[in-house]
Amino acid sequence: MATRPHITLLELQRKVKLTLNEGFALPVWVSAEIADLKVNYSGHCYLELIEKELKSDNGVPVAQARAVIWRSAYSRIAAYFEAETGQRLAPGIRILAQVVVNYHELYGFSLQITEIDSTYTLGDMEQQRRQTIERLQAEGVWEMNHELTLPLLVQRIAVISSAQAAGYQDFCKELGRNGYAYRLTLFEAVMQGMAAEESITEALCAVAARQEEFDAVIIVRGGGSTTDLNCFNAYRLSSHVAQFPLPVLTGIGHDKDQSVVDLVAHTALKTPTAVAGWLNERMSSIEGWLEGAAQQLHELTIARMREAELRLEQGLAELHRMAVERTLREGLRLEQREVMLRERLVNALRGEQQRLEKATEAIESRSPQRILQLGFAVLRAEGKALKSVRELEKHRQLTVELSDGTTEITRTQ
Repeated sequence: MATRPHITLLELQRKVKLTLNEGFALPVWVSAEIADLKVNYSGHCYLELIEKELKSDNGVPVAQARAVIWRSAYSRIAAYFEAETGQRLAPGIRILAQVVVNYHELYGFSLQITEIDSTYTLGDMEQQRRQTIERLQAEGVWEMNHELTLPLLVQRIAVISSAQAAGYQDFCKELGRNGYAYRLTLFEAVMQGMAAEESITEALCAVAARQEEFDAVIIVRGGGSTTDLNCFNAYRLSSHVAQFPLPVLTGIGHDKDQSVVDLVAHTALKTPTAVAGWLNERMSSIEGWLEGAAQQLHELTIARMREAELRLEQGLAELHRMAVERTLREGLRLEQREVMLRERLVNALRGEQQRLEKATEAIESRSPQRILQLGFAVLRAEGKALKSVRELEKHRQLTVELSDGTTEITRTQ
């Protein structure tokens, strides 16, 4: 069987290498994201560069290439990049790199980085930040967390941070200064790097599943560079914070501009310590208000008691006055009745006296003495008055009583 015309693999690789060398004789500027970065013992830096699908929130890679920064250039490039951006070269950062295209028969396609434009990284992050803001505003969720009502007493707090982070330790230390009864529940999360966005989002979901247990959620971490904190400008995390069912407070440690998470959160403060101080000041103001209210209540109670005592005194005085008036009226009425009774008694006595006088006159007009004075006489025999002729005939010795005295007579027959 005849052999088909062909070339060897080495010849193919050499043709590809020649074509690339001719097509990319000079260095080119390439934008990409660092997916992985390692510096080996010799000082050379090996990177994995990727390009993600722009329309995908998950950032599905659509291109990938190996790259290297030789030791002779790495220290200079890395130092300059950190000085300009405040961030070390690390996975998750988008860079604009000047590269030499290389192709090796055994190791394949690779890029040699000779320069990195730090301004591109900063500009890319700012562009992503603006795009996130515009998207959240267009979706109508920008003000949602701002519109939630923060409870008067914020005591049950869900904290999203790293347990070992200095910012979290500072937050707890400052929060405990005033001795208020906070109840903290830590939801641990990675706070920087490629895994930060996913980790913080998962922590928020865990808090949301127990939202009835908390008054608010606080996201804290220590200070960092602009690129170090770029995950807080990511759309997915910012969207979760904007639509979170509890008020979100942030203390992410920015030195300059606020992140998108800060902007959509209910209350944003510069540092973890500032968040704790703000909570303590809020509790202190409420404590002061309660003390003032208690004092006002005390003063109001005293005032009401004094008013009641005054009303009681006035009531007693009025009762006394009414009693005196009633006593006077009743005394006057009794005096009037006494006078009337006295007059009636006098009149009654006069009437009885008049009747007595008339009775006396009647009696006197019928008395024996009065009758004797009219010329009558009383015959007595043996001390008894004689009332008939038959009694007279029985006695001879008689006594005659006249008005001016008595005399003895002897009847002859």
